[in-house]
Amino acid sequence: MGKQLNSYQIAQQQVEEAVNKLGLSKSVFDILKQPVRELTVAVPVEMDDGTVKVFTGHRVQHNYALGPLKGGIRFHPDVTLDEVRALSIWMTFKCAVVGIPYGGAKGGVVCNPKELSRRELQRLSREYIRAISPILGAEKDVPAPDVYTNAQVMAWMMDEYSRFKGYNEFGVITGKPIIVGGSLGRNEATARGCTFVVREAANAIGLDIKGATVAIQGYGNAGSIVATLLHRMGCKIVAVVDSTGGAYNPQGLIPEKLEAYKKETGTVKGYPGSKGIENEELLTMTCDILIPAALENQITEEIAPRVKAKIIGEAANGPTTPKADRILTEKGVLVMPDILANAGGVTVSYFEWVQNNMGYYWSEEEVNTKLEIKMVNAFNEVYNMFKRHKNIDMRTAAYMVSISHVSEAMHVRGWLGDAPLEEKQRRIKMA
Repeated sequence: MGKQLNSYQIAQQQVEEAVNKLGLSKSVFDILKQPVRELTVAVPVEMDDGTVKVFTGHRVQHNYALGPLKGGIRFHPDVTLDEVRALSIWMTFKCAVVGIPYGGAKGGVVCNPKELSRRELQRLSREYIRAISPILGAEKDVPAPDVYTNAQVMAWMMDEYSRFKGYNEFGVITGKPIIVGGSLGRNEATARGCTFVVREAANAIGLDIKGATVAIQGYGNAGSIVATLLHRMGCKIVAVVDSTGGAYNPQGLIPEKLEAYKKETGTVKGYPGSKGIENEELLTMTCDILIPAALENQITEEIAPRVKAKIIGEAANGPTTPKADRILTEKGVLVMPDILANAGGVTVSYFEWVQNNMGYYWSEEEVNTKLEIKMVNAFNEVYNMFKRHKNIDMRTAAYMVSISHVSEAMHVRGWLGDAPLEEKQRRIKMA
C-alpha cells in the first residue's frame, strides 16, 4: 500500500493546504508546487570486472528564495524522480521552519550500494558528482548525505568537485569527515534535533520524559542515535525494528548493547533477552513515543487507527500519509512532522557550511548548544501556530510557518509582484 503512494503528490497536497490556510495567493502555490530545476544524468561506472554499468542519477532544485539550495544525496535501488522531487520540496520547508537561509534540493542515484565494492562506490560517487557539477557550488547548491551515503562518500564528492574547480571548495558539500572541513556534532545532529523536539512535545502535553516508553522503527544511524539519546534522557526503549526483524522487551533495551549486537550480526533480531517483533506490531504497540526512522509512507490509513503512541517523532522523511495524519489528529496523537523533527541534520549542515566559509571551526558543545536553540525555537513557533488555529495538525502548522517565510522572501524579491499591504501584514503576524 505504502509503495503505491506518490510522495510528490503528497508533498504538493501539503503545500496547497498550508497556502490555503494562510490565505495566500494561488501564485504562491503555483511556484511552490514544483521544482525550479531538474537534472537527470546517465552515470557510467567501470566495475571491478572491467565492464561498464550505467546508473541513472537525479538532482532536483526546488526553491532558492531564502538562499542557496540544500539537500542530501541518496543511493537506493528504489529512487525515482518523483521521490526526489518530493524530498526537494520537503527540504525547502525543513530549512525554512528552523530559520536557516537555504532553499531545498535533493539528489539520488538508482543503485544498490550493498552490491558495490568500495572502489565501485567511489567511482560512482565521483562520476555522479561530475555529471551534476554544473549546477552545484557553495553559493548555489550544497549536497549532503542521505540514505546509504555517508561522510566518506561526501569526501569523495567534495574532492571530485574541487578537482573540477581547480581549488578546494569544502563548502560545496556538508556531512564531510572532520579532517576535510566537517563539523563536530554532525553525525548525531538529525537524531539529536529529533530528541530535542520530542522532549519539547512531551513537556507541552504534560508527559514526563523520564520513564516514557519508546518504540523505534529503523535502527540505522538516525534510529540508533535517537534510542541512545532518549535513553540518556531517562526514556525506556522497549522495541526496535530494522529491515530484517525486531526486538521487544517491556523492561527496556540498552541501546549501546543493541547497537553492538547489530554491528556483530547485521540485525537487531534475536537480541539476547528480547522477543521478536514485526514492523506493523511495533507501529501499533502501546507506547508513549513512536519514532519512525525508516522510509516514506510507513504509517498509512490502515495503520493509523491502531496507533497507540501519544507522540510521534518523524526521524524519517514522509513516514506518515496525509489520510493517516488526519486520523492521528482525530485520535489526539501529537505528530512531530519530518520537516521539523529531523531538521537537526540540515541545521548542523548549515553550521558546517558557515564554518567552511569562515575557515574557523566550533567545539562540539558549541554546535550542540546552537542546535538546541534552533530546534526549541522552531518547535515553539510551530506549536504556537498549531494552538492558534483550529482544525490543523502539527504538520500543517509547520508548513504554515515555513511557507509564510518563503512566501515573504518571494514577495520582497519581486517574484510575485507587489502584495497588498494587508496581505503582507497578515503573513508577518502569522509567522
